[in-house]
Amino acid sequence: MLFAVILLTVLNASAQEIIKDTVPAKKSSNKRQKIDGVVATVGDYLILDSDIDKNFIELQSQGNSIKDITRCQMLGMLMEDRLYAHQAVQDSIIVTDSEINSIMDEKISAMLEQTGGTIDKLVKFYKKNSEEEFRTYFFDILRMGKLTSEMRKKIVEKVEVTPEEVRNFFKKIPQAELPTFGEEVEVSQIVINPVVSQEEKQKVIDKLNEFKKDIQEGGSSFFSKAVLYSQDPGSKSNGGYYKMNRKTPFIKEFKDVAFGLDEGQISAPFETPYGYHIIYIEKIRGQEVDLRHILLQPKITEESMRDAKEEITNIRKKILAGEISFADAARSSSDEKETKTNGGALINPRTLDTKFDLTKMDPSLYAQISDLKAGEISAPFEDEDQSGKKMYKIVMVTNKVPEHVADYSKDYLKIKDLALKEKQIKEIAKWTEEKIKETYIKINGEYRNCVFANNWLKK
Repeated sequence: MLFAVILLTVLNASAQEIIKDTVPAKKSSNKRQKIDGVVATVGDYLILDSDIDKNFIELQSQGNSIKDITRCQMLGMLMEDRLYAHQAVQDSIIVTDSEINSIMDEKISAMLEQTGGTIDKLVKFYKKNSEEEFRTYFFDILRMGKLTSEMRKKIVEKVEVTPEEVRNFFKKIPQAELPTFGEEVEVSQIVINPVVSQEEKQKVIDKLNEFKKDIQEGGSSFFSKAVLYSQDPGSKSNGGYYKMNRKTPFIKEFKDVAFGLDEGQISAPFETPYGYHIIYIEKIRGQEVDLRHILLQPKITEESMRDAKEEITNIRKKILAGEISFADAARSSSDEKETKTNGGALINPRTLDTKFDLTKMDPSLYAQISDLKAGEISAPFEDEDQSGKKMYKIVMVTNKVPEHVADYSKDYLKIKDLALKEKQIKEIAKWTEEKIKETYIKINGEYRNCVFANNWLKK
């Protein structure tokens, strides 16, 4: 059944953890009222009985069902998290206060936006006496979560699978447990960006220079400027913050500027395909930097949008008339650097191949291709990237793969991913077993009667 568990986990692309604990039969345990106290210790971390209750609430707030999760199972998950976090500290994994504060600001903003509430209501919901007490509590939770995730990454970062291991993994899957992959498509696109006038470009350059002067000479906050004015939705709410190293997948123009600055320095305005930026280097730690940036995009006129639509309409007409192939038109005319060199073919960011599962496709892309047959081209449509930059596109479905049972030759990359997941699970289990032996662990009271998959009781 191990195969079934792994396959189900990957195919659902779920963030849920695999619950491993076996539960003693006490169905009423979720509703018991008791005095709060320490129920377990893992290294330097204590787990209170109330922590179990809070985790139930947290899971429910995320839309997860808790009806089949008992207190013993929840305690097992909490102990795993503490073990990761404790070992992360022992291994000198660095998580900075500024990084956690930025994450906290982003999460609080998201919670307030989602609920339409106020910070006071959040404080009350978490049963804290003040915003400061709530932030301290939330900071500690986020810090432990970050340490946990970084430790997990470290455990599996060097785990790889060879083609032979992938082959053996596939051979061991019982025929009845082979996964079924849903309908997939391969898609290519051509993008035409509207032309931006030099006058509009200069306006944003002047504005960014004004921000820079206000910060350096007027004492303004870069964080506040980013929150108020930046047009990057991915970092706007947390003051433009990003943590990066030279391997972080940022565009070259951005990284070149970032790694050319000293700590505390603000760049001159510079251009990328997303618009114009200024970068502030907050902290340099070896090959890693904490930075903030502000993105502004020049205004695009209605006339420029009309011209872009007319251009892409003419390209589509030439393709339909057989004057040029879609791939050659993409290479010669598309404004999207990432796809034009390979004939406009889109790469699935989840799998890094060209196939897209229709059930997991970006909704905006799905809306354009769902009714297209292989070889058909969409009508021109207006789209925008994550930063709000507008453009015109046409897309073509180059291939459709019907729903099918896993085939080694056709689905090698997916099977490789499953094999890697299995190997990572085994590596984590091995690491956990070793660290439990080395770490101070104590379980108190009736929780000592729990039966865990992991040897927390060191019997």
